[in-house]
Amino acid sequence: MNGPAPEPRARRTLVAGVGNIFLSDDGFGVETLRRLTREDLPASVELVDVGVRGVHLAYELLDGWDTLVLVDVTSRGGEPGTLHLIDASAPGDRASGKEPAPLDGHRMTPDAVLALLDTLCAGTGAAPPRRILVVGCEPACLDEGIGLSPQVAAAVPEAVRMVTELVRQEAAV
Repeated sequence: MNGPAPEPRARRTLVAGVGNIFLSDDGFGVETLRRLTREDLPASVELVDVGVRGVHLAYELLDGWDTLVLVDVTSRGGEPGTLHLIDASAPGDRASGKEPAPLDGHRMTPDAVLALLDTLCAGTGAAPPRRILVVGCEPACLDEGIGLSPQVAAAVPEAVRMVTELVRQEAAV
């Protein structure tokens, strides 16, 4: 006698807040993640404050995540506080055209984390997340100091809304 069909596994989504809170707007990802903890998110979503621990994040991603949403400052030439949604799902989408930065666990950009992930996956046979999205914010100031600039602080609520919408869409697929 056959039992009921097993329920499909929920798609697992990791939302990672990246940045250094001691470098002004570089704390954007960490602050956005802090505010996301107040949201009603699907049970398949996990929030992690990565801070400056990029190597840790790369190894965490070997644990079978379907989607990764990175939240960080992203300089793309826009006005400070401008939000960007970047799809970095394919390794070619992540290439910056520059030589890889030396491995420094406290200064790893999202590009460097994803390059390390690609290397780890190639070496272990693990699969990277199916989707990798970056919610980035144009910084106004990356000087030493605690606290976001007014432009970046004003962008945090919209970033929370963007991430919340993204993870709900991923959970519904």
